[in-house]
Amino acid sequence: MLRRHNRLLATFHVASDALLGLSAFIVAYAIRFHTGLIPITKGVPPLGQYLNVLPFIAVLVPVGFQLQGLYRLRRGRSRVDDFFAVFVGSILAVVFGIVATLYVQTYLATGAAKETGAFEVSQVVWVIFLVLNVTLTFASRELMREVLERRWRAGIGLKRILIAGAGELGRLVADKILEHRELGYQIVGFVDDRAAGDHLGYRGLPLLGSIAEAAEISARESIDHLYVALPPEQHVGMLELIESTSRECVDVKVVPDLLQVIALRARLEDLDGVPVININDVPLQGFNSAVKRTTDIGISSAALLVLAIPLALVALVVKLTSRGPVFYRQERMGLDGRPFMIHKFRSMYEDAERDTGPVFTSRNDPRRTPIGALLRRSNIDELPQLWNVFKGDMSIVGPRPERPLFVAQFKHKIPQYMLRHKVKSGMTGWAQVNGWRGNTSIEKRIEYDLYYIENWSVRLDLKIIWLTFLRGFFHKHAY
Repeated sequence: MLRRHNRLLATFHVASDALLGLSAFIVAYAIRFHTGLIPITKGVPPLGQYLNVLPFIAVLVPVGFQLQGLYRLRRGRSRVDDFFAVFVGSILAVVFGIVATLYVQTYLATGAAKETGAFEVSQVVWVIFLVLNVTLTFASRELMREVLERRWRAGIGLKRILIAGAGELGRLVADKILEHRELGYQIVGFVDDRAAGDHLGYRGLPLLGSIAEAAEISARESIDHLYVALPPEQHVGMLELIESTSRECVDVKVVPDLLQVIALRARLEDLDGVPVININDVPLQGFNSAVKRTTDIGISSAALLVLAIPLALVALVVKLTSRGPVFYRQERMGLDGRPFMIHKFRSMYEDAERDTGPVFTSRNDPRRTPIGALLRRSNIDELPQLWNVFKGDMSIVGPRPERPLFVAQFKHKIPQYMLRHKVKSGMTGWAQVNGWRGNTSIEKRIEYDLYYIENWSVRLDLKIIWLTFLRGFFHKHAY
């Protein structure tokens, strides 16, 4: 029943996205040519000319959203994720629309249609359409989210969850699900072979039986999802558990507790017919790497041009308020463990580490100059790193680069620490926008860095850049 409900919901989203796209396109035409808000210099094209483009819009908007995974319905998607998926999907629809209309106009249109530009669309209309489509589509999805969450809070349409493993990892899964009741999950209970008496009734959730009985319990309790959260010593029976529960049409989700063994996305490779699992594969390779580099060059060059005068003023203030150079250069470790020199506005007194040696900064650090304290608090001291991005030493988004001395210490203490060097270091990152920066837990920073590396996408980069503006400046751990 739930699977049928999901298919109907996905179909509804496809249809509503197409209708909203059509509406946004017609309204964009009206705003451009019939409201007087934007001056008209080349005359008003007939409405029929734009009606010719509607079939493209009806197809390309859902295609753009499909490429962003918006029709793979999952209850854990955040509002920010939804917004950027809609935003990027709409941009793709506009790009595809421009290409399609130009192609038809140039190669397929004939006779009067070609002479009158029957498929020609104003660039301003495309821009207005983009804004309207993002606004309308995101609003419609927020409305649907509110309707669904109200149903789930009322106990309607809940997905029933069984957790295999009542130990620490299983309890963690239960805690997370119970903390997010808006996702519409209902935990039925645990199955475990080794559970002691104190596991019974954990947060009111019963132990329903042994792992061998999981398939029978799944059928009896109408389980939708099985979360496998077993300790390493019980992994021997995991394949049998997965096979037996899959016969009952249960979706099986394995919760890894071996982050130190398989930290990044695994990918199956072929060695002359022999399957080989690459456990440290990363998405940022080949074409994806070229896309990210192009984006970095575009953003950094534009930012350097726009901020040229403000950066010059900051440099002047630094020079006039304390003795020493304007810029501070320091060796950091970047892609593949290669060192590079990072650039920052000097925020400390000259030779600040002469007595202390390399140490992390702390709150009320006496080594900071008065202006330097403000620069560090506002992260303005980091802006010269735009030059590092432009040169290719860094990226706009990525794990923050660390000094080689600290890298040498951490790589022996923290599992998989060096995996963060599989991508270029960044001016901002997933760990930073989630609060893990400055003198905070290194382990948590690595956890968030590895999540970013494993799940990289253009959409995730845009999300991090946006969150940097919302959360990154004047951060409580920036000192």
